[in-house]
Amino acid sequence: MSQDNLLENALVRLDEAASHINIDADVIEKLKFARETMKVRLMIRMDDGSRKSFLAWRCRYDDTRGPTKGGIRYHPDATAEEVETLAFWMTFKCAVMNLPYGGGKGAIQVDPRKLSKAELERLSRAYIQAFAGILGPDRDIPAPDVYTNSMIMGWMADEYSQIVDQHSPAVITGKPLALGGSLGRDDATARGGYYLVRHLAGDLGLASNLRVAIQGFGNAGQHMARLFSADGHKITAVSDSEGAVQCAEGLNLKSLFAAKAEGKSVVSTVGQHGHKAMTPAELVAADCDVLVPSAMENMVHEGNAATIKAKLIVELANGPLTAEADEILAKKGVIVLPDILANAGGVTVSYFEWVQNKQGYYWTLEEIHQRLQSIMEREGRAIWELSKEKKFSLRTGAYVHALLRLAQAIEAHGTQSDFIA
Repeated sequence: MSQDNLLENALVRLDEAASHINIDADVIEKLKFARETMKVRLMIRMDDGSRKSFLAWRCRYDDTRGPTKGGIRYHPDATAEEVETLAFWMTFKCAVMNLPYGGGKGAIQVDPRKLSKAELERLSRAYIQAFAGILGPDRDIPAPDVYTNSMIMGWMADEYSQIVDQHSPAVITGKPLALGGSLGRDDATARGGYYLVRHLAGDLGLASNLRVAIQGFGNAGQHMARLFSADGHKITAVSDSEGAVQCAEGLNLKSLFAAKAEGKSVVSTVGQHGHKAMTPAELVAADCDVLVPSAMENMVHEGNAATIKAKLIVELANGPLTAEADEILAKKGVIVLPDILANAGGVTVSYFEWVQNKQGYYWTLEEIHQRLQSIMEREGRAIWELSKEKKFSLRTGAYVHALLRLAQAIEAHGTQSDFIA
């Protein structure tokens, strides 16, 4: 996963959106750079008695609209630039959904699969010890991301509470239910994207029986497969970090879920239920109606975008398409539901969890789903209508939609014209 010029490429979206609206130069100047990025070395005791250090970061990109919000990922290829880029996207994602947050992100450069559970806990608590000064329920609120989960969030919330000497569940979202987590958080990212597709199905001209290919069969990818399948659509191809499988008649999801639950790859099901092996590259070019990238950044790029046969792409991952891929797909007439809208269900239900922690009153699963559906449909419809009216892509529409809200908040503090006599 190359991180070369990742933030520079992301800022292209900002410039593109700014070209369509009249906003003050102060707004662009503020959004071009991260407000603060802290880098530390975490030193922990390993199970064999040795000590090992791990590089870690936390970025608070912009807090004009509220405390910064964003996940913490554990990945061996994590970099400072990736963290800042993800925090930039979070800034816009929160504005798209009209949440009272800015964007943040964190990471530890580690392969968590090589750590024992006890080492993982020590590392997670060390992260909070290092960053406790910039975190807080009203300052910066982390959540799970790649290779982190509710148990890790529970450890982190507990460590923060010990440091500040008071119960502080609102400091972190994505926690276990027993520790103040929210119902509906487990499938929120996928469910938000699912609600969006269902709401815009008529506008998108989608058939009632879709063939869906999912790149990245982790948490979001599995939930998306379950939701689409429950609506009668066929999941015809899925992939994970070890390979991919396909079945034109529809994959057997029960066997795929069982394999992942046992820590196996989806390719372990090859030969069963008509499942056939395919390469991850072939999955991108699969003969399907909907492609759902749910893995890492830049998975669809200049080298493979032209091979895509899907008519609709739903970005459940952050930044799965490069700017070059966007141009190629636009010429092919492929519609892309952009990440800052399509996968915003995750941060929206994280917001619900934070609100519930703050008020000490918890909602039912039905209430969570209704609130999420209402917000996804409201913002999705606004972006769809804006894009149709202005004749630009849904991605540009989403960035314009968010930028208008960010600009309003930044300009409310005063711009150059307010200070010239």
